[in-house]
Parts: sequence; C-alpha cells; structure tokens
Amino acid sequence: MRAVIQRVSSCNVVVNETMVARIDAGVLIFLGIEDSDEQTDIEWLSRKIINMRIFNDSSGVMNNNILEVNGDILVVSQFTLHASTKKGNRPSYIRAARPEIARELYESFIDTCSVGTGKKVLSGEFGANMQVSIVNDGPVTILLDSKNKE
Repeated sequence: MRAVIQRVSSCNVVVNETMVARIDAGVLIFLGIEDSDEQTDIEWLSRKIINMRIFNDSSGVMNNNILEVNGDILVVSQFTLHASTKKGNRPSYIRAARPEIARELYESFIDTCSVGTGKKVLSGEFGANMQVSIVNDGPVTILLDSKNKE
C-alpha cells in the first residue's frame, strides 16, 4: 500500500462538476492499493499517518500530529501510485489491485483512519475521474509504502 501524504490548508474533490468532499487544515492522502495488500498494511499505514508529526507547534517546529491540531483527513484512491515505468514510456499498472479488491481495502483504510482519529474521514469517489484541488501547506509532501517501511 502506497500513500502520498500532503499537509494542506484546504483541498476538495469534484466529480462530474459536483464537489463530493472538502476539508480545511489537515492531510490529503492519495492511496494506492496493490494485490498483496491486507489489513496489516492498512493498520501500519493509518497509524503511521495519524501519528506523523508534520504540523507546526507554537514555535513553528513540525512537532504535532493530526490529532494534536484537530486536523481533517481526505483520502483519494490513486491506482497510478503503483505504476511501473521500467519499460518504454507507457506506465504499466499490473501491480495495482483489481477494483473489487481495492475498493474493500480503500473503505477499510478510511474506516481505520476514522476510528484512529475519532473523526469522520472524507474521501473522493472510488474509481471516478476526479478533479482534486489542493492548497499544499509548506509544502509538506511525504511518500509512504507499507512494503518498504523506511
């Protein structure tokens, strides 16, 4: 499971000219799911994101996690995070999980983050063509991979 986490001042997701989700200060998570992902990947990744100290404290130092700043979370599915660009110029997405598997894990990730934060976690529309508007704060952008826990 791969995630691109962006600290945001605000962001929103539009599908078919309708805004489906919007948050103010918090994190936007682009989530990519592969066939080998399971509940342990969800638990590790959600815990890591919730506890990650990427928000400024009163001294302006990134010392606070999302709980400490009462931030929001917006999750957007993005199978392209598992693109392989090894051959040629057209990415291959063979490692990305099939939609019927990915949807279940995606929803479980959202639920796990919601339980971990005690807040509703918003999301884009799984499998839809989405327009995502982001005001990246910092900018702070972090890559996480549950198969490569660096």
